[in-house]
Amino acid sequence: MPKEHRKRGRREEQKRKREQEGDYPVSKRQRSDEDQKGENFVDDDFSYDATEHIAIAGPGDIPFYGLLDDEEQEYFKRVDIMLELDQFSDAEQRDLFLANIYQEASGKELKIANSQSCSRLMERLILLSTPEQLKALFEKFSGHFLNLAQHRFASHCCETLFLQAAPIVGEESLASGKAKPDSETKEPNTVERMFLDASKEFETHLGYLMTDTFASHTIRVLLVVLSGRPLVDAQTTSLLQSKKKENIKLASGETPLPGLDTVERIVPNSFDVALDRIMKGIVAGMDTTSLRALASHPVANPLLQLVLDLEFRQSGKSNAKDTTSLFRKMLPDNPPEEGTESASFFSGILYDPIGSRLSEVLVTNSPGKTFKVLYQTLFRKRLPSLAKNETASYVLVKALERLNREDLREAVTELCPQIQLLVDRSRTSVIKCLVGRCQVRGVDSHPLAVALEEAYGQNPQGKLKRMLRLDPVESENLSDERRKQIDHQDATKAHASLLAQSMLEVPGPLRELITEGILVMENPDLLLMAKDRSATHVLQKSLTCSGDTAKYRRMIMPRLITLTLDLVTDPVGSHVVDAYWQGSKGLSFLREKVPERLLQHETSLRDSVPGLAVWRNWKMDMYKTRLTDWMREAKGRIEGTKTGIELARERYATRKQHQPSREKQGLRRQKTKSPRTDANAIVVASQG
Repeated sequence: MPKEHRKRGRREEQKRKREQEGDYPVSKRQRSDEDQKGENFVDDDFSYDATEHIAIAGPGDIPFYGLLDDEEQEYFKRVDIMLELDQFSDAEQRDLFLANIYQEASGKELKIANSQSCSRLMERLILLSTPEQLKALFEKFSGHFLNLAQHRFASHCCETLFLQAAPIVGEESLASGKAKPDSETKEPNTVERMFLDASKEFETHLGYLMTDTFASHTIRVLLVVLSGRPLVDAQTTSLLQSKKKENIKLASGETPLPGLDTVERIVPNSFDVALDRIMKGIVAGMDTTSLRALASHPVANPLLQLVLDLEFRQSGKSNAKDTTSLFRKMLPDNPPEEGTESASFFSGILYDPIGSRLSEVLVTNSPGKTFKVLYQTLFRKRLPSLAKNETASYVLVKALERLNREDLREAVTELCPQIQLLVDRSRTSVIKCLVGRCQVRGVDSHPLAVALEEAYGQNPQGKLKRMLRLDPVESENLSDERRKQIDHQDATKAHASLLAQSMLEVPGPLRELITEGILVMENPDLLLMAKDRSATHVLQKSLTCSGDTAKYRRMIMPRLITLTLDLVTDPVGSHVVDAYWQGSKGLSFLREKVPERLLQHETSLRDSVPGLAVWRNWKMDMYKTRLTDWMREAKGRIEGTKTGIELARERYATRKQHQPSREKQGLRRQKTKSPRTDANAIVVASQG
């Protein structure tokens, strides 16, 4: 008799035992925040850096929207590949293709969004859709956002949909002729109404959505959309998504959100009300202990950062007086003086890898009175220890950026003896901040230059190589791809490069430390520096930095020009050749030598992508066909301007044109002369 087919494994064995004993798990129901009032999310013996005590109740089972059959999956996969390649003849053909996809996907939108293999297609469709198509898709998702946001794949579709539909709200407001229209006069099918309905779906479930791995990202995107903040700003992007997120890109190179990277958007008044309601809903259900525990939670922490930032943007200094705000709930002692619970909490998250990011927001946005107390209590007495710590040093940088001139001078005096240790531990971000702030506040940076010279050594040639971590032996033994991969992952080299670039911006001893190190380099080391992905920015900055650098550029440019052919076809070194143009400003005799070398190797330059870019940036086609125009631009004159001799000739011609002729001048003299006497007439006659 054949044996019964069973699945192997410990979990399957436990499942069979439960089925035999009749012990079935009780199905969960979705719990709102009203059901959780009075309930503590953490134990009384909570620790700031321990997130295992958090016990926020979650929703029930997510509904199943069905699966795509094999033919549908094959069709949508093939369509996704075609959209990714983007080999359409024109935009009209692509729009027609998108319309056919929407027709085929009608009624299957939720299945596609939940599909592991086809959710990318949904994201790509959203990026390419017209406003009318986005509104239709928004209506399909309405009523299901709570469930979709908690799904691993559908949550990304919700985020992309929110980001792409956000600009339509401003367009609808401008089209209606009102900058901030009221929601009462809006039609029910507008994007504004759809966003308000979506926010209502989340309002009663914010307690557990904060710590949900996928839904928390969707909540953050929704808050950014409602607030009117820039959608793809660098600071915003770091809060909305993790570094591991797979970004769906368009093959055509189109920008998904053109012109909205640093622009504040126009949002209606109803969005302000909905945003305030969501932020209050996040804070209302938790006490100080719960919020402090979430400060160290890897998922909830970014959401708290965003809420804090939005609170300060909306309320400003009055936020510190509102007892219901997130700021006052986390730091109830105002001001947080030494010995208070608020000060001990803040001191604890300074060294926490996750909580320190929240402390950066607090230091950056807290009112001046609160910041002064925090600095005097927690920073001023511990500057060396904070600077040496890998985590707390980032918070210290934010604090140094807010110091006045006297406090900054005191901080420089106290941190200069620690420069050697900071260099050994690669804490260059603190040194970079001190260099930049000294220039802004007008503080003497000579002590920093002396300390840096002692830290990196007295040898000028080895000093810069040690700072930028240039190792020719190690680079020679690696392939180009492997070297690029290592340089990309090495954050220490990137921070060292940023420090050197900031030093170049400060005229005086700090700039001379870098320029002297470059000048004493041998050509092989200079070539290695130009091709290094991090160090090359220092070399480019030395050619383009502001201030009087003509002497340095006159000395370094002839050496770099000799290396042009080795750099021009390199993906990294070609950018140095591009910087020659600005580096030879005012040195036209050096600028004219570069195209002569490029023209000798025209074929090899056109065959490589970096070489072709250099050819275009230096306008070599103009150099070949219109040499006079190129020389005019090379000497810093735009077309239509005239040389000094040409201007002098024009002035002379104008002056001559306004001068009377010699005959007229003679007649004029005769008229002005006094009448001759008889004696004068006799003399003239005798002379004649």
